[in-house]
Amino acid sequence: MIIGVGSSNPVKVLAVKTVFNKIFGKNISVKSISVKTSIGPQPMSLNQIIIGGIERALKSLEYFNAEYGIGIEAGFYRVPATITGFLEQQICVIVDREYGMTIGGSSSFEFPPTVLKKIFSGEIREAEEEIIRITNISSIGEKQGAVGFLTRNIITRLDLSIQSVLMALIPRINRRIYNVEWPNAKKILEKMKKL
Repeated sequence: MIIGVGSSNPVKVLAVKTVFNKIFGKNISVKSISVKTSIGPQPMSLNQIIIGGIERALKSLEYFNAEYGIGIEAGFYRVPATITGFLEQQICVIVDREYGMTIGGSSSFEFPPTVLKKIFSGEIREAEEEIIRITNISSIGEKQGAVGFLTRNIITRLDLSIQSVLMALIPRINRRIYNVEWPNAKKILEKMKKL
C-alpha cells in the first residue's frame, strides 16, 4: 500500500508511518513530496488550515498514485476568551483514490502573545520564525515543535501529528459504524476557496 504525504517535514512523515504501521501493518510504503499550498506560509483560520491539508493530500495522492494522500497542516484559528484570541492546531486530511475525504485534528494550544503580535504586524511571515528566536532552536518545526518547547517535551509536534492522523483515520477503520459516503475532497476544496 502506497501512502503519499504532502510534506517533506520529517515529523509529519514519521507520524504517518507510525500510525499506518500500527493500523495496517508493515506492508506500507510512505512517500513524501514538498507541496506549496495556496494559503501561504501561516494559516490564520480553520478554513485556511483545512484548505492547506486538502491541497497537500490531493497533490501527494495524485503524484504517487497512492492508496491514500495525507495532508497535515498546522495553523491558528480564532477562539474567544483565550489570551491571544487564537489557538494553534494540526489538522490531517486523508483522501482516497475516489477523492473521499476524512479529517482529524490534534490537541490545540495557545502560542505566546509575541508570536501573534509579530504575525499581525508583518514582522514575521510564520510562527516558526519567532519560536526559533525565542528558543534558539533552528528548524524547531522539524523537531519537537513549539509545543515541545512549551510543554518541556511532554508533548511534541510528533505527538500532535500522530493524534491528527489517527483522528482522521477513525471513520476509515470503523466503516461499519460510519456507514456513509465520504465528502469529495475536490468539491469541498472548490467550495472552501470561495469562502
